[in-house]
Amino acid sequence: MSNTIFRVGTANMYDNAIRNVSARQTSLVNLQENLTSGKRVVRASDDPVSAAQAERALTRISRIQTEQRALENQRNAIAQAESTMGDAVNLVQEIRQLVVNAGNGALKPEDRKTIANQLQSLREQLSDVANRKDTNGIPLLGALGSAVNPFLGPLPGNPDYEFKGQPGQSSNTGVSIANTLDGHSAFMFDPQRDGAYTASVSTIPGNRTLTTSALTPVNPGAVTGNNYQIVFSAVGPGATPGTATATYTIQDLTLGTSSAPVTVPDFPTDKPLSIEISAATNPAVNVPGLSFTINASPAKQADGSLAYSPANGDTISLQPSPSLFSTIDSAIKNIGGAANNNAATQAVGQALANIDRGLERMHNMRGYAGELLNRADRITGDQEKRSVQLESDRSRAEDLDMIKGISDFQNQQTGYQAALQTYASVQKLSLFNYIS
Repeated sequence: MSNTIFRVGTANMYDNAIRNVSARQTSLVNLQENLTSGKRVVRASDDPVSAAQAERALTRISRIQTEQRALENQRNAIAQAESTMGDAVNLVQEIRQLVVNAGNGALKPEDRKTIANQLQSLREQLSDVANRKDTNGIPLLGALGSAVNPFLGPLPGNPDYEFKGQPGQSSNTGVSIANTLDGHSAFMFDPQRDGAYTASVSTIPGNRTLTTSALTPVNPGAVTGNNYQIVFSAVGPGATPGTATATYTIQDLTLGTSSAPVTVPDFPTDKPLSIEISAATNPAVNVPGLSFTINASPAKQADGSLAYSPANGDTISLQPSPSLFSTIDSAIKNIGGAANNNAATQAVGQALANIDRGLERMHNMRGYAGELLNRADRITGDQEKRSVQLESDRSRAEDLDMIKGISDFQNQQTGYQAALQTYASVQKLSLFNYIS
Protein backbone atom coordinates (compact mmCIF):
# COMPACT_ATOMS: atom_id res chain seq x y z
CA MET A 1 0.00 0.00 0.00
CA SER A 2 2.80 2.37 0.86
CA ASN A 3 4.49 1.66 -2.46
CA THR A 4 1.39 2.84 -4.33
CA ILE A 5 1.38 6.08 -2.39
CA PHE A 6 5.00 6.68 -3.25
CA ARG A 7 4.35 6.08 -6.96
CA VAL A 8 1.42 8.52 -7.01
CA GLY A 9 3.53 11.18 -5.23
CA THR A 10 6.33 10.77 -7.71
CA ALA A 11 4.02 11.22 -10.67
CA ASN A 12 2.52 14.32 -9.08
CA MET A 13 5.96 15.81 -8.50
CA TYR A 14 6.81 15.06 -12.11
CA ASP A 15 3.69 16.87 -13.41
CA ASN A 16 4.32 19.85 -11.14
CA ALA A 17 7.88 20.10 -12.34
CA ILE A 18 6.76 20.03 -15.98
CA ARG A 19 4.15 22.77 -15.37
CA ASN A 20 6.66 24.89 -13.46
CA VAL A 21 9.24 24.64 -16.24
CA SER A 22 6.62 25.49 -18.87
CA ALA A 23 5.25 28.49 -16.93
CA ARG A 24 8.69 29.87 -16.23
CA GLN A 25 9.70 29.38 -19.83
CA THR A 26 6.58 31.27 -20.98
CA SER A 27 7.28 34.12 -18.56
CA LEU A 28 10.91 34.21 -19.68
CA VAL A 29 9.85 34.40 -23.33
CA ASN A 30 7.40 37.22 -22.59
CA LEU A 31 10.01 39.19 -20.67
CA GLN A 32 12.47 38.67 -23.48
CA GLU A 33 9.86 39.93 -25.96
CA ASN A 34 9.27 43.00 -23.79
CA LEU A 35 13.00 43.69 -23.66
CA THR A 36 13.35 43.27 -27.40
CA SER A 37 10.43 45.60 -28.22
CA GLY A 38 11.11 47.98 -25.35
CA LYS A 39 7.42 47.89 -24.46
CA ARG A 40 5.62 46.79 -21.37
CA VAL A 41 2.36 46.34 -23.31
CA VAL A 42 3.00 44.42 -26.52
CA ARG A 43 -0.58 43.24 -27.04
CA ALA A 44 -3.85 44.70 -25.89
CA SER A 45 -4.38 41.64 -23.72
CA ASP A 46 -1.30 42.54 -21.69
CA ASP A 47 -3.04 45.60 -20.20
CA PRO A 48 -6.29 46.70 -21.89
CA VAL A 49 -6.43 50.11 -20.15
CA SER A 50 -2.83 51.01 -20.93
CA ALA A 51 -3.21 49.76 -24.50
CA ALA A 52 -6.24 52.01 -25.00
CA GLN A 53 -4.37 55.01 -23.60
CA ALA A 54 -1.42 54.35 -25.87
CA GLU A 55 -3.66 53.92 -28.92
CA ARG A 56 -5.45 57.17 -28.18
CA ALA A 57 -2.13 59.01 -27.88
CA LEU A 58 -0.91 57.51 -31.17
CA THR A 59 -4.13 58.57 -32.92
CA ARG A 60 -3.71 62.14 -31.72
CA ILE A 61 -0.06 62.17 -32.76
CA SER A 62 -1.07 60.96 -36.22
CA ARG A 63 -3.69 63.73 -36.44
CA ILE A 64 -1.10 66.35 -35.49
CA GLN A 65 1.21 65.05 -38.20
CA THR A 66 -1.60 65.33 -40.76
CA GLU A 67 -2.41 68.86 -39.62
CA GLN A 68 1.26 69.81 -39.83
CA ARG A 69 1.54 68.54 -43.41
CA ALA A 70 -1.48 70.66 -44.36
CA LEU A 71 -0.03 73.63 -42.49
CA GLU A 72 3.24 73.36 -44.40
CA ASN A 73 1.34 73.54 -47.69
CA GLN A 74 -0.53 76.61 -46.43
CA ARG A 75 2.71 78.17 -45.19
CA ASN A 76 4.34 77.69 -48.59
CA ALA A 77 1.35 79.26 -50.37
CA ILE A 78 1.31 82.29 -48.05
CA ALA A 79 5.09 82.65 -48.37
CA GLN A 80 4.66 82.81 -52.15
CA ALA A 81 1.79 85.27 -51.75
CA GLU A 82 3.89 87.48 -49.47
CA SER A 83 6.70 87.40 -52.00
CA THR A 84 4.19 88.28 -54.72
CA MET A 85 2.99 91.28 -52.72
CA GLY A 86 6.62 92.33 -52.29
CA ASP A 87 7.16 92.21 -56.05
CA ALA A 88 3.96 94.19 -56.61
CA VAL A 89 5.02 96.84 -54.08
CA ASN A 90 8.39 97.22 -55.83
CA LEU A 91 6.67 97.66 -59.20
CA VAL A 92 4.25 100.28 -57.84
CA GLN A 93 7.11 102.16 -56.21
CA GLU A 94 8.90 102.24 -59.57
CA ILE A 95 5.69 103.51 -61.14
CA ARG A 96 5.45 106.21 -58.49
CA GLN A 97 8.99 107.38 -59.16
CA LEU A 98 8.24 107.71 -62.87
CA VAL A 99 5.06 109.63 -62.13
CA VAL A 100 7.02 112.03 -59.93
CA ASN A 101 9.54 112.52 -62.76
CA ALA A 102 6.69 113.27 -65.15
CA GLY A 103 5.79 116.29 -63.01
CA ASN A 104 9.02 118.04 -63.95
CA GLY A 105 7.94 121.25 -65.67
CA ALA A 106 11.02 121.21 -67.91
CA LEU A 107 9.89 118.08 -69.73
CA LYS A 108 8.58 118.22 -73.26
CA PRO A 109 5.45 116.35 -74.40
CA GLU A 110 7.71 113.79 -76.12
CA ASP A 111 9.49 113.14 -72.81
CA ARG A 112 6.19 112.57 -71.05
CA LYS A 113 5.12 110.13 -73.74
CA THR A 114 8.33 108.16 -73.15
CA ILE A 115 7.54 108.04 -69.44
CA ALA A 116 4.01 106.90 -70.28
CA ASN A 117 5.44 104.01 -72.31
CA GLN A 118 7.59 102.97 -69.36
CA LEU A 119 4.56 103.17 -67.09
CA GLN A 120 2.62 100.96 -69.49
CA SER A 121 5.30 98.27 -69.34
CA LEU A 122 5.35 98.33 -65.54
CA ARG A 123 1.55 98.24 -65.39
CA GLU A 124 1.49 95.08 -67.54
CA GLN A 125 4.05 93.47 -65.23
CA LEU A 126 1.92 94.43 -62.25
CA SER A 127 -1.10 92.72 -63.81
CA ASP A 128 0.93 89.52 -64.30
CA VAL A 129 2.15 89.61 -60.71
CA ALA A 130 -1.37 90.17 -59.33
CA ASN A 131 -2.59 87.07 -61.23
CA ARG A 132 0.32 84.87 -60.13
CA LYS A 133 -0.49 81.29 -59.07
CA ASP A 134 1.05 78.74 -56.74
CA THR A 135 2.51 75.39 -57.79
CA ASN A 136 -0.98 73.86 -57.83
CA GLY A 137 -2.36 76.51 -60.18
CA ILE A 138 -4.37 78.28 -57.45
CA PRO A 139 -4.30 82.12 -57.59
CA LEU A 140 -2.26 83.41 -54.68
CA LEU A 141 -4.47 86.50 -54.38
CA GLY A 142 -7.76 84.76 -55.10
CA ALA A 143 -9.49 85.77 -51.82
CA LEU A 144 -12.36 83.36 -51.02
CA GLY A 145 -12.33 81.92 -54.52
CA SER A 146 -11.82 83.36 -57.97
CA ALA A 147 -11.37 82.66 -61.63
CA VAL A 148 -8.01 81.45 -62.90
CA ASN A 149 -7.07 85.11 -63.43
CA PRO A 150 -8.69 87.13 -60.62
CA PHE A 151 -7.96 90.56 -62.12
CA LEU A 152 -9.37 91.25 -65.56
CA GLY A 153 -9.75 94.43 -67.55
CA PRO A 154 -10.37 96.65 -69.18
CA LEU A 155 -13.05 94.49 -70.80
CA PRO A 156 -15.18 95.28 -73.87
CA GLY A 157 -18.06 97.43 -72.72
CA ASN A 158 -16.44 97.95 -69.34
CA PRO A 159 -13.46 100.31 -69.21
CA ASP A 160 -12.65 99.44 -65.62
CA TYR A 161 -10.95 96.49 -64.01
CA GLU A 162 -12.90 93.78 -62.23
CA PHE A 163 -12.07 91.24 -59.57
CA LYS A 164 -13.46 87.94 -60.78
CA GLY A 165 -13.95 86.29 -57.43
CA GLN A 166 -15.43 86.47 -53.97
CA PRO A 167 -13.78 89.25 -51.93
CA GLY A 168 -12.78 88.46 -48.37
CA GLN A 169 -10.07 86.76 -46.37
CA SER A 170 -10.25 83.09 -45.44
CA SER A 171 -10.43 82.46 -41.71
CA ASN A 172 -7.74 80.75 -39.65
CA THR A 173 -8.00 78.10 -36.96
CA GLY A 174 -5.86 76.98 -34.09
CA VAL A 175 -4.06 74.48 -36.32
CA SER A 176 -4.26 76.05 -39.81
CA ILE A 177 -3.96 79.32 -41.71
CA ALA A 178 -5.44 80.63 -44.93
CA ASN A 179 -3.75 79.56 -48.16
CA THR A 180 -4.68 82.67 -50.20
CA LEU A 181 -4.73 86.42 -49.66
CA ASP A 182 -7.55 88.87 -50.37
CA GLY A 183 -6.35 90.42 -53.61
CA HIS A 184 -9.52 92.50 -53.82
CA SER A 185 -8.57 94.30 -50.63
CA ALA A 186 -5.01 94.80 -51.87
CA PHE A 187 -5.66 96.24 -55.35
CA MET A 188 -9.31 97.25 -55.64
CA PHE A 189 -10.73 100.51 -54.30
CA ASP A 190 -14.09 100.89 -52.61
CA PRO A 191 -15.70 104.36 -52.80
CA GLN A 192 -16.93 104.35 -49.20
CA ARG A 193 -13.75 102.83 -47.84
CA ASP A 194 -11.05 104.61 -49.84
CA GLY A 195 -12.77 107.58 -51.49
CA ALA A 196 -10.42 107.19 -54.46
CA TYR A 197 -11.41 109.70 -57.14
CA THR A 198 -9.50 111.07 -60.11
CA ALA A 199 -10.09 114.69 -61.07
CA SER A 200 -9.31 115.78 -64.61
CA VAL A 201 -9.38 119.33 -65.91
CA SER A 202 -10.40 120.50 -69.35
CA THR A 203 -7.67 121.90 -71.57
CA ILE A 204 -6.44 125.17 -70.09
CA PRO A 205 -4.86 127.42 -72.77
CA GLY A 206 -2.19 130.04 -72.24
CA ASN A 207 -0.08 130.44 -69.15
CA ARG A 208 -2.93 130.38 -66.65
CA THR A 209 -3.43 127.31 -64.45
CA LEU A 210 -6.39 125.41 -63.11
CA THR A 211 -5.69 122.36 -60.95
CA THR A 212 -7.20 120.54 -58.01
CA SER A 213 -5.83 118.93 -54.92
CA ALA A 214 -6.32 115.25 -54.25
CA LEU A 215 -9.84 114.32 -53.21
CA THR A 216 -9.97 113.40 -49.54
CA PRO A 217 -12.86 111.52 -47.90
CA VAL A 218 -14.24 113.44 -44.93
CA ASN A 219 -17.35 111.28 -44.52
CA PRO A 220 -16.67 107.91 -46.16
CA GLY A 221 -20.20 106.66 -45.56
CA ALA A 222 -21.62 109.45 -47.69
CA VAL A 223 -19.42 108.82 -50.73
CA THR A 224 -21.65 107.66 -53.58
CA GLY A 225 -19.19 106.54 -56.23
CA ASN A 226 -21.03 108.64 -58.85
CA ASN A 227 -19.42 110.70 -61.60
CA TYR A 228 -19.42 114.46 -61.13
CA GLN A 229 -18.57 117.51 -63.18
CA ILE A 230 -17.91 121.07 -62.03
CA VAL A 231 -18.67 123.72 -64.66
CA PHE A 232 -17.58 127.37 -64.40
CA SER A 233 -19.63 130.14 -65.92
CA ALA A 234 -20.44 133.84 -65.55
CA VAL A 235 -16.79 134.75 -65.10
CA GLY A 236 -16.34 138.53 -65.28
CA PRO A 237 -15.22 141.70 -63.54
CA GLY A 238 -16.08 142.08 -59.90
CA ALA A 239 -17.66 144.99 -58.10
CA THR A 240 -14.30 146.58 -57.42
CA PRO A 241 -11.42 147.16 -59.84
CA GLY A 242 -8.88 144.33 -60.01
CA THR A 243 -11.37 141.69 -58.94
CA ALA A 244 -13.48 139.14 -60.70
CA THR A 245 -16.39 136.87 -59.95
CA ALA A 246 -17.20 133.38 -61.12
CA THR A 247 -20.04 130.92 -60.79
CA TYR A 248 -19.83 127.14 -60.71
CA THR A 249 -22.29 124.28 -60.51
CA ILE A 250 -21.72 120.70 -59.45
CA GLN A 251 -23.43 118.19 -61.72
CA ASP A 252 -24.05 114.56 -60.75
CA LEU A 253 -23.62 112.90 -64.13
CA THR A 254 -24.76 109.52 -62.83
CA LEU A 255 -28.09 110.80 -61.49
CA GLY A 256 -28.45 113.65 -63.96
CA THR A 257 -28.88 116.26 -61.24
CA SER A 258 -27.22 119.61 -60.67
CA SER A 259 -26.58 121.75 -57.62
CA ALA A 260 -27.62 125.36 -57.28
CA PRO A 261 -25.11 127.80 -58.81
CA VAL A 262 -22.44 128.98 -56.40
CA THR A 263 -20.85 132.41 -56.88
CA VAL A 264 -17.25 133.10 -55.94
CA PRO A 265 -17.36 136.82 -55.09
CA ASP A 266 -14.78 139.47 -55.91
CA PHE A 267 -11.47 137.60 -55.94
CA PRO A 268 -8.23 139.35 -56.95
CA THR A 269 -7.36 138.73 -60.56
CA ASP A 270 -3.61 139.14 -59.99
CA LYS A 271 -3.32 136.50 -57.26
CA PRO A 272 -3.85 132.76 -57.09
CA LEU A 273 -7.36 131.64 -56.20
CA SER A 274 -8.34 128.68 -54.00
CA ILE A 275 -11.90 127.37 -53.89
CA GLU A 276 -12.59 124.80 -51.22
CA ILE A 277 -15.32 122.31 -51.94
CA SER A 278 -15.94 120.27 -48.85
CA ALA A 279 -18.80 118.27 -47.42
CA ALA A 280 -17.52 119.25 -43.99
CA THR A 281 -17.71 123.04 -44.47
CA ASN A 282 -20.40 123.49 -47.12
CA PRO A 283 -23.13 120.85 -46.76
CA ALA A 284 -25.37 122.52 -49.31
CA VAL A 285 -23.07 122.44 -52.35
CA ASN A 286 -20.45 119.73 -52.38
CA VAL A 287 -19.42 116.35 -53.65
CA PRO A 288 -20.95 114.04 -51.01
CA GLY A 289 -18.41 112.79 -48.50
CA LEU A 290 -15.39 114.35 -50.23
CA SER A 291 -13.26 117.42 -49.84
CA PHE A 292 -10.82 119.08 -52.25
CA THR A 293 -9.52 122.46 -53.32
CA ILE A 294 -9.57 124.08 -56.75
CA ASN A 295 -6.46 126.16 -57.40
CA ALA A 296 -6.31 128.75 -60.19
CA SER A 297 -3.79 131.35 -61.30
CA PRO A 298 -4.39 134.11 -63.88
CA ALA A 299 -2.06 134.83 -66.79
CA LYS A 300 -1.05 137.92 -68.70
CA GLN A 301 -2.17 138.08 -72.29
CA ALA A 302 -0.29 139.55 -75.22
CA ASP A 303 -1.99 142.93 -74.78
CA GLY A 304 -0.93 143.08 -71.13
CA SER A 305 -4.34 142.28 -69.69
CA LEU A 306 -4.99 139.40 -67.32
CA ALA A 307 -6.79 136.27 -68.41
CA TYR A 308 -9.24 135.17 -65.76
CA SER A 309 -8.75 131.81 -64.16
CA PRO A 310 -11.04 129.97 -63.92
CA ALA A 311 -12.67 131.02 -67.18
CA ASN A 312 -16.05 130.45 -68.74
CA GLY A 313 -16.46 126.87 -69.87
CA ASP A 314 -13.68 125.41 -67.72
CA THR A 315 -14.74 122.03 -66.37
CA ILE A 316 -13.42 119.62 -63.79
CA SER A 317 -14.50 115.99 -64.08
CA LEU A 318 -14.51 113.68 -61.08
CA GLN A 319 -14.53 109.94 -61.62
CA PRO A 320 -14.19 107.17 -59.02
CA SER A 321 -11.14 105.00 -59.41
CA PRO A 322 -12.20 101.35 -58.99
CA SER A 323 -8.70 99.95 -58.62
CA LEU A 324 -5.01 100.68 -58.48
CA PHE A 325 -4.80 99.41 -62.05
CA SER A 326 -7.35 102.02 -63.15
CA THR A 327 -5.37 104.72 -61.37
CA ILE A 328 -2.20 103.74 -63.20
CA ASP A 329 -4.03 103.54 -66.54
CA SER A 330 -5.44 107.04 -65.95
CA ALA A 331 -1.94 108.30 -65.14
CA ILE A 332 -0.57 106.74 -68.33
CA LYS A 333 -3.32 108.30 -70.42
CA ASN A 334 -3.23 111.74 -68.82
CA ILE A 335 0.56 112.04 -68.60
CA GLY A 336 1.15 110.77 -72.12
CA GLY A 337 -1.59 113.00 -73.51
CA ALA A 338 -0.84 116.13 -71.46
CA ALA A 339 -0.93 119.13 -73.79
CA ASN A 340 0.87 121.44 -71.38
CA ASN A 341 2.33 121.67 -67.89
CA ASN A 342 -1.06 122.39 -66.35
CA ALA A 343 -2.47 119.08 -67.57
CA ALA A 344 0.70 117.23 -66.57
CA THR A 345 0.65 118.75 -63.07
CA GLN A 346 -2.99 117.77 -62.61
CA ALA A 347 -2.37 114.21 -63.84
CA VAL A 348 0.67 113.74 -61.62
CA GLY A 349 -1.00 115.09 -58.50
CA GLN A 350 -4.08 112.88 -58.88
CA ALA A 351 -2.03 109.79 -59.73
CA LEU A 352 0.31 110.18 -56.75
CA ALA A 353 -2.57 110.53 -54.29
CA ASN A 354 -4.31 107.36 -55.45
CA ILE A 355 -1.07 105.40 -55.89
CA ASP A 356 -0.24 106.22 -52.28
CA ARG A 357 -3.66 104.91 -51.26
CA GLY A 358 -2.98 101.73 -53.18
CA LEU A 359 0.49 101.33 -51.67
CA GLU A 360 -0.98 101.67 -48.20
CA ARG A 361 -3.44 98.85 -48.86
CA MET A 362 -0.71 96.70 -50.42
CA HIS A 363 1.57 97.25 -47.42
CA ASN A 364 -1.29 96.30 -45.11
CA MET A 365 -1.93 93.07 -47.02
CA ARG A 366 1.76 92.23 -47.12
CA GLY A 367 1.98 92.83 -43.37
CA TYR A 368 -1.01 90.54 -42.88
CA ALA A 369 0.77 87.84 -44.89
CA GLY A 370 3.80 88.20 -42.64
CA GLU A 371 1.59 87.81 -39.58
CA LEU A 372 0.09 84.65 -41.08
CA LEU A 373 3.59 83.23 -41.44
CA ASN A 374 4.31 84.14 -37.81
CA ARG A 375 1.08 82.46 -36.83
CA ALA A 376 2.11 79.33 -38.70
CA ASP A 377 5.37 79.29 -36.73
CA ARG A 378 3.45 79.62 -33.46
CA ILE A 379 1.10 76.80 -34.47
CA THR A 380 4.07 74.59 -35.31
CA GLY A 381 5.59 75.29 -31.90
CA ASP A 382 2.31 74.47 -30.15
CA GLN A 383 1.92 71.27 -32.14
CA GLU A 384 5.45 70.19 -31.26
CA LYS A 385 4.66 70.68 -27.58
CA ARG A 386 1.46 68.66 -27.97
CA SER A 387 3.38 65.90 -29.75
CA VAL A 388 5.93 65.75 -26.95
CA GLN A 389 3.15 65.56 -24.36
CA LEU A 390 1.29 62.85 -26.25
CA GLU A 391 4.48 60.88 -26.78
CA SER A 392 5.05 61.05 -23.04
CA ASP A 393 1.51 59.80 -22.43
CA ARG A 394 2.06 56.92 -24.81
CA SER A 395 5.41 56.08 -23.27
CA ARG A 396 3.98 55.99 -19.76
CA ALA A 397 1.17 53.74 -20.93
CA GLU A 398 3.11 51.09 -22.85
CA ASP A 399 6.89 51.54 -22.65
CA LEU A 400 9.02 49.29 -20.48
CA ASP A 401 11.27 50.45 -17.66
CA MET A 402 14.43 48.88 -19.04
CA ILE A 403 16.23 48.63 -15.68
CA LYS A 404 13.26 46.91 -14.11
CA GLY A 405 12.78 44.78 -17.21
CA ILE A 406 16.37 43.53 -17.17
CA SER A 407 16.13 42.81 -13.46
CA ASP A 408 12.88 40.86 -13.93
CA PHE A 409 14.37 38.97 -16.84
CA GLN A 410 17.44 37.94 -14.84
CA ASN A 411 15.27 36.87 -11.89
CA GLN A 412 13.01 34.90 -14.20
CA GLN A 413 16.03 33.31 -15.88
CA THR A 414 17.35 32.21 -12.46
CA GLY A 415 13.95 30.78 -11.60
CA TYR A 416 13.81 28.99 -14.94
CA GLN A 417 17.21 27.41 -14.32
CA ALA A 418 16.06 26.31 -10.86
CA ALA A 419 12.93 24.78 -12.38
CA LEU A 420 15.04 22.86 -14.87
CA GLN A 421 17.26 21.54 -12.10
CA THR A 422 14.20 20.51 -10.11
CA TYR A 423 12.82 18.72 -13.12
CA ALA A 424 16.15 16.93 -13.62
CA SER A 425 16.08 15.78 -9.99
CA VAL A 426 12.51 14.48 -10.31
CA GLN A 427 13.50 12.58 -13.44
CA LYS A 428 15.99 10.58 -11.36
CA LEU A 429 13.30 9.29 -8.96
CA SER A 430 12.51 5.58 -9.50
CA LEU A 431 10.97 2.69 -7.52
CA PHE A 432 14.21 0.75 -7.92
CA ASN A 433 15.96 3.33 -5.74
CA TYR A 434 13.69 2.32 -2.86
CA ILE A 435 13.89 -1.44 -3.59
CA SER A 436 17.66 -1.38 -3.56
